[in-house]
Amino acid sequence: MTLKSSQPARRTMAGLLLASTVLLSPAAAFAQAAPEDEAAGGDIIVTAQKRSESIQRVPISLQALGTETLAQHQVTGLDDYSKLLPSVSFQTYGPSQSDISIRGVSTGGINLPGGSLPTVGVYLDEIPVSTIGAMLDVHAYDLARVEALSGPQGTLYGASSLAGTIRLITNKPKQGVFEGGYDLTLNKFGEGEAGGVAEAFLNVPLSEKTALRVVGFYRRDGGYIDNTPGTRTFTLSDGDPTTNLTVNNAAEVKKNFNTLETYGGRVALGIDLDDNWTMTPTIIAQHQKAKGSFGFDPRVGDLQVHEYAPDRNLDKWYQAALTIEGKIGNFDLLYSGGYLERSIDNDQDYSYYTVYYDTLDTFYTNFPDGNGGFLDPSMRYHNEQRLTKQSHEIRLSSDQSNPFSFTAGLFIQRQSNKNLADYTIPGFGSIPSTFAVFGDDIFVTDTRIIARDYAAFGEAYYKITDDLKLTGGIRVFRARNSLKGFSGFASNAAASGCAVPITLGSCVNVDKTYKESGETHKVSLSWQVDRDRMVYATYSTGFRPGGNNRRPGINPYDADTLDNFELGWKTAWLDRKLRFNGSAYYMRWKKLQYTLAPVGSAGVVNIYNSGDARIYGAEFDVQYRTGGLTLSATGTFTDAKLSTPFCSINAAGNSDCTLGTVAAPKGARLTVQPKFKGTGTVRYDFDLGGRDSFVQGSVLRQGGVKNFLATADDLAVGRTTGFTTFDFSAGTKFGEISVEAFIQNAFDKRGILSRNTFCPATICGTVARSYPVKPQLFGMKVSQRF
Repeated sequence: MTLKSSQPARRTMAGLLLASTVLLSPAAAFAQAAPEDEAAGGDIIVTAQKRSESIQRVPISLQALGTETLAQHQVTGLDDYSKLLPSVSFQTYGPSQSDISIRGVSTGGINLPGGSLPTVGVYLDEIPVSTIGAMLDVHAYDLARVEALSGPQGTLYGASSLAGTIRLITNKPKQGVFEGGYDLTLNKFGEGEAGGVAEAFLNVPLSEKTALRVVGFYRRDGGYIDNTPGTRTFTLSDGDPTTNLTVNNAAEVKKNFNTLETYGGRVALGIDLDDNWTMTPTIIAQHQKAKGSFGFDPRVGDLQVHEYAPDRNLDKWYQAALTIEGKIGNFDLLYSGGYLERSIDNDQDYSYYTVYYDTLDTFYTNFPDGNGGFLDPSMRYHNEQRLTKQSHEIRLSSDQSNPFSFTAGLFIQRQSNKNLADYTIPGFGSIPSTFAVFGDDIFVTDTRIIARDYAAFGEAYYKITDDLKLTGGIRVFRARNSLKGFSGFASNAAASGCAVPITLGSCVNVDKTYKESGETHKVSLSWQVDRDRMVYATYSTGFRPGGNNRRPGINPYDADTLDNFELGWKTAWLDRKLRFNGSAYYMRWKKLQYTLAPVGSAGVVNIYNSGDARIYGAEFDVQYRTGGLTLSATGTFTDAKLSTPFCSINAAGNSDCTLGTVAAPKGARLTVQPKFKGTGTVRYDFDLGGRDSFVQGSVLRQGGVKNFLATADDLAVGRTTGFTTFDFSAGTKFGEISVEAFIQNAFDKRGILSRNTFCPATICGTVARSYPVKPQLFGMKVSQRF
């Protein structure tokens, strides 16, 4: 958010923003409109460093997607905008079940509830919304831009910005302006179901100094994956073929069963308290329900699976936020505070875990029902999370016209996660001599995590000369993480002195606290060669707090840190028709955190510090505009490997570097980020009979990825291969109404973003699911602005 200097300037900038967002290059990150004298020169004013300055003078690698760019690529959520940001990659189980990474800072797998914090900080406007286990999948409508900051951003953005930061910036209420619009989309997957999106916004001036902005949306995605008939036979681990039990999935068979429904809205009030102060309270809410599996099993067939239990994910959340900004003398002051409440209810087929254990001589599948038969041992997974997140930040910025200028502030955050994870066998709790720990649960986790963060931060620059600027920053922090509750089998409950079956909340076998404090810093030297060309060198660090493991006897995991050395350039040529920006970097990642299920742990995972890594890479974005033709391309090259071995896990379940074997050797490739990811777009805007019209084509090229760090997991699941997809669109305007036709993944290439398992990879690797890019999708969109 741009700090306010005067009311007329703020209104001018808001108006120019709408006009400046057409086909912004990814280099045009944090694109806010400039005052008229700067806009004419082509500069873009950004707030990447929480102060207003030209994009071409910010010594950070930035990418952004403006309002028009998001619309031109039919962006509605994470999977859409991430493919336009080459430095960003993600692994997923489906909508609202994804982890993102930047520049290859990832160890693979999905962070489970109670696991590590994410490596990428996510902000909704000024408020951090990062959560453990799944990124908040915000519906992308009426956004000013999506911003991606590559590299550690811990100085200004805190603990979870180890690898970078994603910011989703909404359009704010506008004073004295009545405007609105709607967008209606109908679409259909090539061989799947039809769907559609209805979206609208309205900006209403309520008085001379007050304006209201209201946004609403409804989205339904049709399915494209089929749950086809299948059977399996359990041997029941008793060596007696006469007791073999055959089950089928007839009750769950359905064509195109992975549907998605999302609806919600936003209400924001803009209040000018006087000429120097504004206040913006906002409430955002979203309800998302996904059914079925969004990954398919290549062994079964293309876009097909065999699921034996319902798959469902219900994600509901709301956020209340308040921003107050103004001036005290020559200083800009901003306060931002937010409260997020999120509820996740997830059901998954966990029966392939049972299939694996049926091949072993264990107790996991032999359950006499007391009537001469045996219980179907197919396991299911149910998870309920209740998350809250409260944060407050206050910061002060000095006059940027001075040779020395600074931004300084204080930050406090408290977040909680009440997590109930049931691993159930229907009817298990009612059989004779059951050893259910709770209800039908063979294993249960009932824990509560409370994490508190406190920080003081500052960043300043000094103009050594008119063209040479030195920037430095530091963040001092303190973190406290507590984990309390129960996790285990009935035997673990009995060992803790609890009556079995347990009563939820009454049995405690985990009660741990982790504390740490420290600092992170950066320094950057930039040289403005001339108005159109700047080069910079930056050294920055990042951190991610450590935490506790839920299993008794397992050591806590330490914080991991990142050192980033970066050289970058931001240039414009040919009278600013050509823009070419880029950077090259080397990063050292120390004590990286990794989630692993050791052999013999019955699939229960722990988090380990799995050694150090080094990452080399380069990013670029280029755009050329002449007349109605715009050519743009972005790309990232990444080479990420372990620089030390990932030590073995001993019999006690802890990492032990004295053993002879290793979980992953030095030189092992890191996960999730392909070695190359790039996009290119050609767009031509022209007049067709007096109507503004366009045609556009885009291409995405992405290399294959490694999905798991540990060698055994990697071999069990396998890697993805590279792919290329093409999108096309064309449209025209009839007065205020725009009509557009589009096709995504035009040639229906089955690009695989990741391969994942819902139970530990060494157990379920042979039935790993492939999570594809969207199949071929046809659509028609009608829009109006008034």
